[in-house]
Amino acid sequence: MTSLNYDGIAEIVDTITSSREELNNASTPLRIVKLDRRQFLKMTGAVGGGLMLSFSAPKAIANKDTGAFQPNGYVKIDSSGIVLYAKNPEIGQGVKTSLPMIVAEELDAAWEDVTVEQSRIDQAAYGMQFAGGSTAIPMNWTALRRAGATARSMLVKAAANRWNVSVDALTTESSEVIHGSSGRRATYLELANEAAALDVPNGDSVPLKDPSDFHILGRRVTGVDNEALVRGEPLFGIDQTVPGMKYAVCQKCAAIGGTVKSANLEDIKKMSGIVDAFVLEGNDNAGELLPGVAVVADSTWAALEAKRALNIEWEETGASTDSWSDAINEAERLRHEPGPRVVDIGNVDTAFANSVKQASGFYRYAFASHAQLEPQNCTASFSDGKLELWAPTQTPGAAIMSAARIVGIQPTNVTLHQKRCGGGFGRRLYNDFVCEAAAIAKHVGVPVKLQWTREDDMAYDLYRAGGFHQMHGSVDENGKITGWRNRFITFTNDGNRPVSGGGISPGVFPGGLLENIRVEQTALEWKNRCAAWRAPGSNVFAFVVGSFLHELAHIAGRDHLEVLLEVLGEPRQLGPRGMHTGRAAGVVELAAEKAGWGRELEEGRGMGVAFYYSHAGHIAEVADVSVSEDKKVKVHKVTVAADVGPIVNLSGAENQVQGSVVDGISTMFDLAVSFENGRVQQTNFDKYSMMRMPSAPEIDVHFVRSDYPPTGLGEPAFPPLAPAVYNAIFAATGQRARTMPISEEGFTLA
Repeated sequence: MTSLNYDGIAEIVDTITSSREELNNASTPLRIVKLDRRQFLKMTGAVGGGLMLSFSAPKAIANKDTGAFQPNGYVKIDSSGIVLYAKNPEIGQGVKTSLPMIVAEELDAAWEDVTVEQSRIDQAAYGMQFAGGSTAIPMNWTALRRAGATARSMLVKAAANRWNVSVDALTTESSEVIHGSSGRRATYLELANEAAALDVPNGDSVPLKDPSDFHILGRRVTGVDNEALVRGEPLFGIDQTVPGMKYAVCQKCAAIGGTVKSANLEDIKKMSGIVDAFVLEGNDNAGELLPGVAVVADSTWAALEAKRALNIEWEETGASTDSWSDAINEAERLRHEPGPRVVDIGNVDTAFANSVKQASGFYRYAFASHAQLEPQNCTASFSDGKLELWAPTQTPGAAIMSAARIVGIQPTNVTLHQKRCGGGFGRRLYNDFVCEAAAIAKHVGVPVKLQWTREDDMAYDLYRAGGFHQMHGSVDENGKITGWRNRFITFTNDGNRPVSGGGISPGVFPGGLLENIRVEQTALEWKNRCAAWRAPGSNVFAFVVGSFLHELAHIAGRDHLEVLLEVLGEPRQLGPRGMHTGRAAGVVELAAEKAGWGRELEEGRGMGVAFYYSHAGHIAEVADVSVSEDKKVKVHKVTVAADVGPIVNLSGAENQVQGSVVDGISTMFDLAVSFENGRVQQTNFDKYSMMRMPSAPEIDVHFVRSDYPPTGLGEPAFPPLAPAVYNAIFAATGQRARTMPISEEGFTLA
């Protein structure tokens, strides 16, 4: 139950949109830059022969030749139709559909009249454009509603002027303005030119719809790219081609920090189809450009053949020697020793001394790879001091800044075309692949498409951090939890701060809920890169605290659901924007009710429940599993209850939850990255086995339609899955598993 509230989300946003030093090097954490809120809301100038609407601009000029009405970069209406622009990268989370839906709702357009296009990357006009932190909906909700409502008000004003009637006498519906008393109607297309000539009202003064009047939001709407995806149209970065393009690959040292001592470059250059081969110097910033050997060829196949023929001698004096087995041994030692205290509330020692029963357990989780479906790629062209990029990045603004530094030009001389991403999960927040493509393009002087392989993705990922928790808790004679201690062992790149995603905060459960809590944090030295991975921090902390809460309920002889609701207590807000315990209890009770909690189950079958607060979303999940004698686990059904405020696209929301459940099951059963001598041991999917379709459970999703501000859904539904399944396995077998992936304790997925 991490208290990652809107302030926490803002910190993620500030971090991933930093224009400098996103990852200064392997030992430097992300730099946090505060962004002026006005930058997000401000719109600028007239563009493209239409109207550019600014909430602060007093007037816009119509193009009487085209009749285009273009409010901001979000809406364009002319004789050809209504175009809505999606500002943020699409990485499979559905924002190319959901964000325009918000605009269309307030515009009062018929969804079937709308065409959606990806916007240009222009943060001066759009504010922050990125995909991360489940922030797209909460950050853009009000601004996009105002954009649509302002455009609608101008169309209504244009109709009032045309018919010489009051705006109060007019209504809108399905892309038309209607004068009820006379029956006159005018389409938005017919009114576009007149609307474009009007003064632009202040967005704050334009009334927004009452949610009860929504006719688009909350419906199931298919993704705007779905037909193109089914047809295999070239939407992704990996599909990009440009005239005269060559193909590039890059071989880097298997141990981060290694540099090129020598390579058989002349032999490689003699191979068929090879354009060039050269040493690519790094820039002492592991988040931007690692050193290696680049190969440029006439085809991807020729480039990969040459890469396999490379004979490189590496200088590894400063390279990583990280060892997961050594880390496990050190954590085993440290779990018996007190560490620096992050949280110390009440008197934990007294609580333990006065308790009736106590429980303890040592939890461990491995590093994990992002393993997005589309390997990293980027197409780049450098000519006459200008850089053009076609990139599937989650942070296009940061990509522009980093690539500009790499090639030594001003960011204003960089143009980035946002491509659809074949998955991200946080990996494409970091633009090392963009920088690599830019550097290669500048060296060879022709457009190049850089293509990583799956082995590259596995070897040079920025991993979810592994970790260890020695848990200790106590209960009193009534079975109430009285003491809680979490001795956490994590990793650090710089000997100071934990790696990204590896630090624990005072808000992590049970912060704010129990009287006696102690959290200690010790960090082991680590050189490999770690970074945000779906639901950073929460993705592993939920497993530990949700499972250990079940341990305490068990020693107390009480129903876990009862204990969970008792811990949540009376409805209240934890901090100005933190978890609301009433909303938390509401989803816990809803999930339990829908799952049939408490019903009698046959031998070898059990149910487990877990709740977690992550990325401002309140999510509870109940897992129904059976376990055979040989420890094969069948997850029959997962019931999910979510309170994330208004639902924008019901289809997209359900898909996000279902995807989180499937991803969660796959991760908790089999996914682990280990290191020896600084090198990743899992080189492809044969050693990093994803869940197969026959193992997918039935997933039953329920949303609480609350009036709270909306939150995202790409991340908060992931954390509760693992503890729910682990608790269900214990209920079915009486065996307590404390290692993730659980396959390391002999359990396999049926």
